[in-house]
Amino acid sequence: MYQALYRKFRPDTFDEVKGQDTIVTTLKNQIIHGRIGHAYLFTGTRGTGKTSVAKLFARAVNCSNRREDGSPCGECESCRSIKSGASMNVIEMDAASNSGVDYIREIREEVQYRPTDAEYRVYIIDEVHMLSVGAFNALLKTLEEPPEYVIFILATTEVHKIPITILSRCQRYDFKRMTIDTMADRMREVSDIEGIRAEERALKYIAKCANGSMRDALSLLDQCAAFHMGEELTYDKTLEVLGAVDTSVFSRLYEMILSGNTTGAISVLEDTLMQGRDLGVFVSDFTWYLRNLLLAGSRDEKMEDVIDVSSEALAVLKEEAKKSDPDTLMRFIRIFSQLSGEIRYTPEKRVLTEIAVIKLMRPETETDISSLKQRVAGLERKMAEGVTIAAVQSVEKKAEKKRPPVPDALPEDIKKVLANWGKIFRGLPENHQALSSMLEKSEPTVEGDTLVIAFENMYENLLRDEENRQAFSDTVEKIIGKHVKFRAVEKDENDRFEETHPDLGGLINLEGLEVGELTDTEEGDI
Repeated sequence: MYQALYRKFRPDTFDEVKGQDTIVTTLKNQIIHGRIGHAYLFTGTRGTGKTSVAKLFARAVNCSNRREDGSPCGECESCRSIKSGASMNVIEMDAASNSGVDYIREIREEVQYRPTDAEYRVYIIDEVHMLSVGAFNALLKTLEEPPEYVIFILATTEVHKIPITILSRCQRYDFKRMTIDTMADRMREVSDIEGIRAEERALKYIAKCANGSMRDALSLLDQCAAFHMGEELTYDKTLEVLGAVDTSVFSRLYEMILSGNTTGAISVLEDTLMQGRDLGVFVSDFTWYLRNLLLAGSRDEKMEDVIDVSSEALAVLKEEAKKSDPDTLMRFIRIFSQLSGEIRYTPEKRVLTEIAVIKLMRPETETDISSLKQRVAGLERKMAEGVTIAAVQSVEKKAEKKRPPVPDALPEDIKKVLANWGKIFRGLPENHQALSSMLEKSEPTVEGDTLVIAFENMYENLLRDEENRQAFSDTVEKIIGKHVKFRAVEKDENDRFEETHPDLGGLINLEGLEVGELTDTEEGDI
């Protein structure tokens, strides 16, 4: 039966543990000099070796023929039984599925009995932060006065959820994310043993995607090698399997953004989706691309050491970095970093990404220093190109003065907006389709003489953009012939919108219409 690479290549000795040298040295010294503690807390992100080191430590303290460096021999009866999972002296427990106090009470009863064929009884509790309050209290009693032959190893990815009373009784070890070079070197060792031919560039890209997790890196290597079984794993093949894109696409998108070419930027995203690429990976990789641009533009020569690209690609990055300034790049990185966190939890990944790209080209929607600097740079560029900004604004103001005055809407008029809601969001100009999509999913209602539009997931920011507000207002005036005051709010998940605002269906039925007529462009007219 085939065994996954991350399971097959679990470390059998302390020397095989990668990227955690300080922790390994400390644990080896404790074993060699007999200074073993009774409770340990291993914390860190997933796939950094917490459970692997815990199992290795459990084998080492019970090994009858330990090596000089403190590692288990791997050959004695104790080592073999622990590694196979048959030992009664090493108990692994997943707190995610066994979070109740009853499981901890069973442990308290078991620790009263000394192990018969080993020196220590070791309890490894994974995801310990998932324990209930009662379970933590029960565990605390055991940690306060444990028997000398019992060792607890608690592992967690969320140490902030552990009660301070538990933390204070444990030796804490923080497992750090592994570097790209460390993971790439380990994958090279694994590839050579498994007979997998892989380009160095492909391994480094896999390492970057793993985000500091060796387990994730080996899983991705397993996936890529299986897809191209018997062939050399190239960089391009890796991109194909992982749904990523080549950096040339990022260069094109960057050019479109700097030039303010909205249509071109959206076309780049469209091409990416048509190739079956994953938008989450795209957003993450573009953020890295912007980060590399920022570092490449730095005057510090040592910055080149932290940009993991070829010399040819680095030269290209330096040229592209000259087209912008650090403040603008940091603003871009901030917006896309925020997008990277939001995109995981929304089904509207494409719309959210398009909004973020448009936001990069519209610094006027923000008031921070970097946005203001970008706006000034844009005005300077237009002036250098011969565009007279004041004249353009003057023409726009004259056009506004020529418009006939439109009366303000009364509450009864706003009900007409609700009845014609489908016609309104479909009637927006073509360059406001992102707003149209979000308005279709929004919930409009009336508060006095004001139209209130409730959005989910902070999409109300769309109506804070001056161009979007004007486009929406013009469309409403065109359809009902009145000027409507409106505001956007975020729909709170913990607060039922229907209970705090008038019911949309009820408002429409007051006018003698059915709710289903909302999106009917003909029958919804009043």
